[in-house]
Amino acid sequence: MTSHELPLGRPVDYPRHYDPGLLFPIARALGRTALSLPSEGALPFAGHDRWHAYELSWLDARGKPVARTATFTVPAESPNLVESKSLKLYLNSFNATRFDSDAQVRARIADDLAQAAGAAVDVRFGLPPMVGDEDDVLDLDALEVDIDDYGPPNAAYLACVGEIVESRVRSALLKSNCPVTGQPDWAEVRIDYRGPRIEAEGLLRYLVSFRDHAEFHEQCVERIFTDLSTRCRPERLSVEALYTRRGGLDINPWRATPGLSPPAQVRALRQ
Repeated sequence: MTSHELPLGRPVDYPRHYDPGLLFPIARALGRTALSLPSEGALPFAGHDRWHAYELSWLDARGKPVARTATFTVPAESPNLVESKSLKLYLNSFNATRFDSDAQVRARIADDLAQAAGAAVDVRFGLPPMVGDEDDVLDLDALEVDIDDYGPPNAAYLACVGEIVESRVRSALLKSNCPVTGQPDWAEVRIDYRGPRIEAEGLLRYLVSFRDHAEFHEQCVERIFTDLSTRCRPERLSVEALYTRRGGLDINPWRATPGLSPPAQVRALRQ
C-alpha cells in the first residue's frame, strides 16, 4: 500500500509566505439561527472565544527563527468566528517570513483576525497558567450514573429544584465532533451559576448527549448556555469550555449573563 492509499489526512500545500487570505470566517448567525437567537440586536449573553496558539514562529530581520506562544481573544458579539484549520494555516504562513519585531507580528495578527472576525481582537504573546486546586467545584465526572444517550443534545435531562444556590460545577466529559472534518473535539466544561439547583445527574447526562453531535466549539457553548437559561432560568450563568488542542491550537469559548466579569484565564490539565 502506498502512502496515497493510506486512510490518513490528505496533503495540504504548506504556506510559503505570510498570507492573511488563508483565514476563513464563518458567520455566527448560521449556528445561532438554530437556537432561535437574534441575528441582529442584543444577544442574551456576553462572552468571548479565547484561543491559545502553541506553534507560532517567524524569522527576525536577520533570518533567525523566533518561536512564541500566544493568546487571541475574539468577542462573542463579532459577526464571524474563524474556522480553526484556516487559523492554523494562517499562522504557519508566518514561518518563512521576516519581521522586524514581536510588536510588528502582534499588530499584524490583531489586524488580520479583526478583519476576519469583524471586530477588534486582543492578541498577546504567552499563555495563561494551568488551573490550580479548586475545592469549591463539584466534579460531575465522579457521579455513578448509567448513560446510554450520546446524541443529539437532549435538554430534557436538565431538571432544577426550587432552592436558590450558588454553585460551580465541572466535567471533562464534553465531546462533540467537528462539522467540517468529523474529527472529535474534547473539552472540560465549567459552569458557574446562581439560581435553582441544577440536578447533577441530569446535567451530566445532558453534557454527554453532545458526544455524537457535530457543531463548532463556539456553537456548542452557546447551546449549553441557551438550554440552561431556558430550562432553569438562573439569575446569573457562566459557561466556559476548555477544549484540547488540535493543530497547535485550542479554543476556550465563554458565554455568560451580560454584565458578569470573565472567569480567570486558566488552562485545563489536558491543554
